[in-house]
Amino acid sequence: MIREVLAFVIAAAVTALLTPLCIKIAPKIGAMDIPKDSRRMHNKPIPRFGGIAIFAGVLVGFAMIYPFATQYRGILIGSVMILVLGIIDDLTDMPPKVKFLGQIAAAVVLWFFSLQIRGMANFLPFGPRYISFHTAVSVVVTVFWVVAITNAVNLIDGLDGLAAGISCIACIAVAYSANYTHRYSPCLLILSVAGAAFGFLLFNFHPAKIFMGDAGSMLFGFLLASVSLVGDMPNKSITLFSTLIPMLILGLPIFDEVFAIVRRAVSHKPIMQADKGHIHHRMMAQGYGQRRTVFALYIISAILGIAGILWTRRLKLEALILTAIVGCLIYVFIGKGIESGQVPYVGKAVRIENDPETAEEAALEEAVAAAEAENARTAEPAEEAPAKEDTP
Repeated sequence: MIREVLAFVIAAAVTALLTPLCIKIAPKIGAMDIPKDSRRMHNKPIPRFGGIAIFAGVLVGFAMIYPFATQYRGILIGSVMILVLGIIDDLTDMPPKVKFLGQIAAAVVLWFFSLQIRGMANFLPFGPRYISFHTAVSVVVTVFWVVAITNAVNLIDGLDGLAAGISCIACIAVAYSANYTHRYSPCLLILSVAGAAFGFLLFNFHPAKIFMGDAGSMLFGFLLASVSLVGDMPNKSITLFSTLIPMLILGLPIFDEVFAIVRRAVSHKPIMQADKGHIHHRMMAQGYGQRRTVFALYIISAILGIAGILWTRRLKLEALILTAIVGCLIYVFIGKGIESGQVPYVGKAVRIENDPETAEEAALEEAVAAAEAENARTAEPAEEAPAKEDTP
């Protein structure tokens, strides 16, 4: 276990040391997140170039398990593809459909390196205990799993420290499950991912000095999805670890992703069109403030992580009870009566009297509103630009 702890510590140190360098480089190459609309939660340009530092921390894990098997080569190649894809998007605002195709390509690479979902357990009282997939079905299911988890983490990256903290919590829970099922190399690698998330969080927590950008958020999701598929030979013995446990541990970002898709479909809006209906936006609209919102979602993620660990230990009833508690909390935090198209910006719904954090958010709102008004007065008449889209 000493090697695993060292992987976490060294990865955190590497990422923490390189992040200030990324902060300095970002303005020189145009990797800045400028608050152009009311969806942004900051009122000044923030560097958006954390993916490089995060990837450097993750490389610690790869170095510690080198020489590694074919599956780890696939993860490394796919991670580089996702990193490059994210950096290009952070610099140029890549069209969502192009980014989506890039994610599919990285997922297909994993499949060709034997990171595959080849079947599933049969939960019915009749028929075979294990259902094997045809090759074509295996490709589709594997790609769907990887792309879905990649985007789930990407979409939850809406507040300072949110995606990094949730990723760190999820990685630690997945690492425990991997160690418990005697998958020591995946445990070490995913702990290096957790360390990279923790090291980056030192600079990303509110008020953030840097954002991870799509390069970082997609990388976290991709690694969580791909490492969970590692096994000597994909079969029913890894089905529980590869899909069910990570799905439970990542329940919060998965729920937010599904909720966004359903919400936009019901509202007859493009699925890839960004909105302010994510769970963190809704909590902000109720006056929780950034820190309270993030800490509350950390707690939910930790509860789901514990539920995943309990399920790994075959304590299914206890895991289901914790999951039900999380369901109740999410229902409360979503905000009854708040419609996705009407979620107000920070501070317009509920404010806590004499609270410094909500006062800060109110000042932020006023600053953004003033900037938008100034832009409206100085801009030449032009057609309204379409809203920036999310990847589904």
